[in-house]
Amino acid sequence: MSQQVKVLTLKKNLNAETASEFQQDIAQILESGVKGVKIVLVDCQNITFLDSSGLGSLILAFKTLRDADIKMVLCSVNDQVRMIFELTSINKVLEIFPSQDAFNQVLLATS
Repeated sequence: MSQQVKVLTLKKNLNAETASEFQQDIAQILESGVKGVKIVLVDCQNITFLDSSGLGSLILAFKTLRDADIKMVLCSVNDQVRMIFELTSINKVLEIFPSQDAFNQVLLATS
């Protein structure tokens, strides 16, 4: 995977209990000053539940990264979480790929 992409794999459901941990992960990416990072790929393969706090933390992360000129994309979103994204129209704001492989193919095609 390209050095310009930082993969953040979520290990737990994104909810009120874990949202702050996710925000810390995003802050750590920004604070580490990783040079050349242009995209943060959030892998959601372990996420089966997302509440309003989790949704809010995703939007906050998207805005925070965008302000730093870093794009945030998601992959491996299950059907339940995808339905929440569609109901809230978040899927129109965030780019979502079926898998990391699908993301990599698009990235390679545009390089």
